[in-house]
Amino acid sequence: MKKIAISLFVLMMGFPILSKACTNIMVGKDASSDGSVYCTYCCDSYGLFYGLAHYPAAKYAPGTQRQLISCYSRKPKGVIPEAAETYNVVGNINEWQVSIAESTFNVDKSLVDSTGMMDHTLMMLLALQRAKTAREAIKVMTDLVEKYGYSSQGESFSVCDPNEAWLLEVVSQGPGSGKAVWVAVRIPDNAICAHANESRITRFNMKDKKNVMYHKDVIKYARESGRFSGKDSEFSFRDAYNKPGFSGRRMCDARVWSFYNRHCKGMEKYLPYILGEEDTWEDMPIWVVPDKKLTLQDVQAAMRDHYEGTQLEHGDDITRGLTNSPYPQGIGFTYKGKKYFNERYIASPQSAFSWVTQMRSWLPREIGGIIWFGNDEANMVAQTPFYCCATRTAPCYDINGADDVTFSMDNAFWVSNWVANMVYARYGIMFKDLKQVRDSLDNSYQVALPAVEAKAQALLKTNRNEAIEYLTSYSVDKAQEMLARWQKLAFFLIVKYNDMAEKPEKDGVFLRNQYGRGEKVKRLEYPEYVKRAIAEQTGERYMNPSSKKKK
Repeated sequence: MKKIAISLFVLMMGFPILSKACTNIMVGKDASSDGSVYCTYCCDSYGLFYGLAHYPAAKYAPGTQRQLISCYSRKPKGVIPEAAETYNVVGNINEWQVSIAESTFNVDKSLVDSTGMMDHTLMMLLALQRAKTAREAIKVMTDLVEKYGYSSQGESFSVCDPNEAWLLEVVSQGPGSGKAVWVAVRIPDNAICAHANESRITRFNMKDKKNVMYHKDVIKYARESGRFSGKDSEFSFRDAYNKPGFSGRRMCDARVWSFYNRHCKGMEKYLPYILGEEDTWEDMPIWVVPDKKLTLQDVQAAMRDHYEGTQLEHGDDITRGLTNSPYPQGIGFTYKGKKYFNERYIASPQSAFSWVTQMRSWLPREIGGIIWFGNDEANMVAQTPFYCCATRTAPCYDINGADDVTFSMDNAFWVSNWVANMVYARYGIMFKDLKQVRDSLDNSYQVALPAVEAKAQALLKTNRNEAIEYLTSYSVDKAQEMLARWQKLAFFLIVKYNDMAEKPEKDGVFLRNQYGRGEKVKRLEYPEYVKRAIAEQTGERYMNPSSKKKK
């Protein structure tokens, strides 16, 4: 009887469920300050409960079969042969410093095949378990799709290793076809790239075998399905399969523009494209060369972006809510028959998790690969370092008896969301306290890293297993320390802002009067734009009589 290795995606929370609104960033090794390749992922999916999964390396006997479990229906998708050897995977990075992320772009029903065995989450995990390089990962993913079919919507994948960053885009050839078409382009080493729920690959050089890969039928199928009729040299993958309308440009590509705008001068010329105000525009490039090389802190800051400093940033008006928050309520609304939209930022409350993977070619692979992971959106958490060689995950990133409707004080997802939801409600007042703790933890990890990695390198010379255990224990300890600090932050916020007031404190210690009682609290007021809106909308209803007499 053949052995079956079961892939427990949902039970182990290995990859995102229904992640329809995500943002990815890639940084080439010559575009970073220290030669790192960076890849990021904001997994934006309302209601998703997620942890940091670990899949240990393993070897399998010939004939071993693997049952695939769909992340969507939780039903078996089928059985495929297991690889003879699979590699250690922590979250979305493996022991060879290969990292993969994704963002979904919607396509019409004629480009969806529900019969395919491979969805985007299966493609990512199987590639991480079977590939030593980004190029090899792309081959694994596309070979699996070719053999077993593809069932997701359109997908953009970031596929990176310590030396290269690639953008891979895939769409199905339609219901019952069992086929898909795809294109992969290499991001230049000196460039940065992003994608956010819209296809980004337009024209590509089919003769550049070193930097471009594509399915043999990618243009043929576009012609046969009536999506393209020009010359091969004029073919645009995006325009054929996912040409953006207003929402795609303003809600999706605007996030890409905001990242590029942070690091490259002259991005104003693409405003007509992302604002959706004109029928003609200049296409925004797939990648740009930054004016200055990016650090890890730059990449993390980009994940915390709300269009600050641009004309897309929320104005000094009621769209900021009652407490000066950059977060809108939902993606849009209808009022008196007219449709309105809210800005869609990179940092979004719907994020289930966020991470940055850092791949460093000059270090031993056990040390070079790190996933900086955080449950919840990047703006609201400190991302803790987890080394790609780790042989276990942290208890706080595991299930721990919690799920999407069961709170646990021992679970990082729930504690992070508890704190974030307190802050969302009174962002303009409370965020400064969260930011202070977040930045302090971020800085502490950076300060400690050189000594940690020096010790790990010394251990590698004598005992590899001991070095791996050291890095694993360090990763787990940092995650657990973060949880404890976030629990303390939650208690602090409850006390400081009880009853919509603010208790005075200094350096985290609440002040007391001479009798041992807490000092007098400060009553909090609306921001000026809220006061203005109330006054303008209600007239004299709430005006003090003494003010009325002054007219």
